[in-house]
Amino acid sequence: MKGKEPWLSWASELQSLAQAGLYYGKDKFDLERYARIREISAEMMAEGTGLPLEQVKDIFCCETGYQTPKLATRAAVIQGDKVLLVKEPRGWALPGGWVDYNVSVKENAVKEVWEEAGLEVRPERVIAVQDGENHHRTAYPWKVCIVFVLCTLLGGEFRENLETSGSGWFALDELPELDLEKTTPEQLEMCFQADRARHWETRLE
Repeated sequence: MKGKEPWLSWASELQSLAQAGLYYGKDKFDLERYARIREISAEMMAEGTGLPLEQVKDIFCCETGYQTPKLATRAAVIQGDKVLLVKEPRGWALPGGWVDYNVSVKENAVKEVWEEAGLEVRPERVIAVQDGENHHRTAYPWKVCIVFVLCTLLGGEFRENLETSGSGWFALDELPELDLEKTTPEQLEMCFQADRARHWETRLE
């Protein structure tokens, strides 16, 4: 398990408690206390990451209600012994990203491959649902739930876009430098196993 740095976990928990308190609280004095707790969590995050305090406050204060994990998808498109990867600023990764509020997991997997690689795909099965903290060392102040979706290639070709600078097909023994905050060799190996399996049981990790 990779997990978060202790201070980041504490700041995230304080933020979560404060957000719930601000949403459900009624007493004005309690609301003032919850607001201060949220400020403290933002100050901890800013001190630990070096980010400007106002930027952290924008991240923490953009949501209301009971805090739940954020949802992301990663699409595994495999042709023979090679998998599709896209080149992001910090390395290569499976096409994917946050699930938009108005689309399903299935629709998001299709959308991300189209936007980042210019390819049309058809989702076939859910490979795994992973807790991001168990597989990536991240600096997110929230939990992330990642859904890996095995997809079949229908057609298309890479086109210039704002998110990626290239795409390519890679075997496990010839992987480029990966963005390990988004895709790891272990996750790619899992995707190949799912593609080759006659019957695959979705992993909950």
